[in-house]
Amino acid sequence: MNLKQQTAEILSQTITELYNYSPERLEIQNTRKEFEGEYTLVTFPLIKELKKSPEQIGQEIGNALLEKKQILAFNVVKGFLNLKFPDEFWLKNFQEDAQNKDFGFIKNNPNAQSVMVEYSSPNTNKPIHLGHIRNNLLGYSVAQIFKAAGNKVQKIQIINDRGIHICKSMLAWEKFGNGETPESTGMKGDHLVGKYYVEFDKHYREEIKELVAEGQSEEDAKKNAPLFLEAQEMLRQWEAGDEHVRELWAKMNGWVYAGFGETYTRLGVDFDHYQYESNTYLLGKDLIQKGLDAGVFYQKEDGSVWIDLTGEGLDEKLVLRSDGTSVYMTQDLGTAVERFETMDIDKLIYVVGNEQDYHFKVLFLILKKLGYKWADTLEHLSYGMVNLPDGKMKSREGTVVDADELMESMFQTAKEISSELGKLDDYSDDKKNELYEIIGMGALKYYILKVDPKKGILFNPKESVDFNGNTGPFIQYTYARIQSILRKQEPATFNLNEIQLNEAEIEILRHLYNLEETIQKAAEDLSPALIANYVYDLVKLFNSFYQNNPILKNENENLTNFRLQLSKLVSIVIMNALDLLGIQAPEKM
Repeated sequence: MNLKQQTAEILSQTITELYNYSPERLEIQNTRKEFEGEYTLVTFPLIKELKKSPEQIGQEIGNALLEKKQILAFNVVKGFLNLKFPDEFWLKNFQEDAQNKDFGFIKNNPNAQSVMVEYSSPNTNKPIHLGHIRNNLLGYSVAQIFKAAGNKVQKIQIINDRGIHICKSMLAWEKFGNGETPESTGMKGDHLVGKYYVEFDKHYREEIKELVAEGQSEEDAKKNAPLFLEAQEMLRQWEAGDEHVRELWAKMNGWVYAGFGETYTRLGVDFDHYQYESNTYLLGKDLIQKGLDAGVFYQKEDGSVWIDLTGEGLDEKLVLRSDGTSVYMTQDLGTAVERFETMDIDKLIYVVGNEQDYHFKVLFLILKKLGYKWADTLEHLSYGMVNLPDGKMKSREGTVVDADELMESMFQTAKEISSELGKLDDYSDDKKNELYEIIGMGALKYYILKVDPKKGILFNPKESVDFNGNTGPFIQYTYARIQSILRKQEPATFNLNEIQLNEAEIEILRHLYNLEETIQKAAEDLSPALIANYVYDLVKLFNSFYQNNPILKNENENLTNFRLQLSKLVSIVIMNALDLLGIQAPEKM
């Protein structure tokens, strides 16, 4: 039980004794800085039942707590009862908690669920880019947070491995590739396939230009360009199971998967399940007939199937083409149903950019209309775009920022800034490179995850590797500083009754004991930013405490051991919070 919950329990018991009334729920807040106290009871919700003013209720409860010596002092400001607690309130479980490596994580959650998080979902015609990085970091972190909140978690991605896009790369490689492979070129497989997607586009544009010069409209030229017609024919051959096309498709997708694997490893994300659109694209067609029979869908004269959502303020949506082929909505309907029928899940979270907000609103509504009760558990973690300052780190295509290039740039930026500051001068080259990677990747992840997912980001690589301010390296450095202190002297047990806490120590303890609530809130809001900003605030509190309160250099051995234990618990929480963000905490830095 965290201290805010303990406060609620103490207050609930006092209210029951005072008024013979047991409130279902009490609103407990952190006391605002301008008032004395640590936790605050909001008394407004009690007015109706107790038939008293909020101020009178606050005074009566405060006096009762003071009489029982459960608080040191209180003050009432309108409908807010601010409470100041004695040292034993903060310290009664502290020695045990300071040894708990999972401190703040929720065990035996009575409301635990089996949660599936879908993220990444790249196309196999090009490498992973900056947008995918935010997607992957959010998905992985949300999965970590749900796990820390006591849930069973499964991570899944669906790979878009079929369609005209991959046929374009395949055709261009056949025509212009001269048999080159990742091995012969030294290129990552996803980069090689992406190269031929660009090559297709280059030749396709030339053909369009020629057809326009011959008198065709640009729209007609796009449809009639020989290269495009060949790509369409290749897709038809793929769907018909042509042996040569299928072998080429398997070979080039294999190159891409190997490349993706390297990127995911460096990014520090992983998956429990993989699904492939080539296996799922026919799912959902049986649902269309079910929906037609139930009157959820209707069929037009041309045979296409639609759903009318105008009554819900949306529009009419196509769910099956007139030729019987599925659209993305059909596939997503089928995939969702298959997951709930074949996998052990209670909740499904889709991590997809905000350009797909409407798609998911429609998807969830259709599933609800089809009668699936679990449709209410579906959530879309919608996130904003990530951009870089103009002119920086443009990819080889000149349009999107390649993930591998960005990660390598973060390594180099960490190396450059660390070298300028001389922070790692005493380390071997191997150790330096290991730390540049940890610092660079920590900077990238923290900078992206500290922003509310709904907001867009302007990502500045150099700014993210600053060793001061709200950055990953600043937090990592504080963790390493605490490890340095603990290497000098291991904390021993201390006598609780001889400790007199100062305000800085109480503030740190209160913040530490807010971790459980922060994790719960981050899971509810699907927001790793809450964890990022929680750990930043903790680091600021500790650094201020460190500057003004000697930890090792004081004459009181009991106080030294308490402060060492406090420092140790702070470092555990920093490490755990960073782990929820997918960030490593270096022992030395």
